[in-house]
Amino acid sequence: MTVKLGILILSDKGSKGEREDLSGKAIREITKSWGWETIKLEIIPDEVDLIKNTLIEWVDCGLDLILTSGGTGVYPRDVTPEATREVLEKEIPGISEYMRYISYPITPLAALSRAVAGVRKETLVINLPGSPKAIKEILPHLKRIIEHAIEKIKGDPSECARG
Repeated sequence: MTVKLGILILSDKGSKGEREDLSGKAIREITKSWGWETIKLEIIPDEVDLIKNTLIEWVDCGLDLILTSGGTGVYPRDVTPEATREVLEKEIPGISEYMRYISYPITPLAALSRAVAGVRKETLVINLPGSPKAIKEILPHLKRIIEHAIEKIKGDPSECARG
C-alpha cells in the first residue's frame, strides 16, 4: 500500500535550528522502507494555533496520514495532544493505548505520554513521541494498524472480522 505521508515535528529548539531533527529522520527512514511517500515534512514550534493550522492545511492537501513527533509529554510547552484534539473529528484511543502498551516494558515513563490519534476527513493523524529511540520501538508495530485504518477511512467496505 502506498501512503501519502506528512511528518510534523513539534520542537521549539528544532524549529530555530538549535537541535538536529532525529525523530523526523527516523520516521522517514522507517516509512520509506515500507514504500510510503513523504509529501510534507516540517518542524514547527510548540504553539497550539500553529499546530492546528498546519494539521488542517495538510489534511486539506489530501494526505492519507500525518505523523507528529514531540510535544506529547507533561512539559509546560507540550501542547500537541490539545492541538490535535481540536482538529480531529473522530478520536481513536486504541492507537494511543497500544503505543503506551508497547513502551511500558521498555520504560515505565511511557505512562506520561498524552499522545492521541484520530481522523479528520480522510486523514489519519497520530501523535508519536519526540524520541527517535521510541519511534524506532513503536512505529514498526503500527504499520498494519495504520494501513487498515486508512483503508477503512477511505471507505473500504470489506469485513474486518476474522473467519
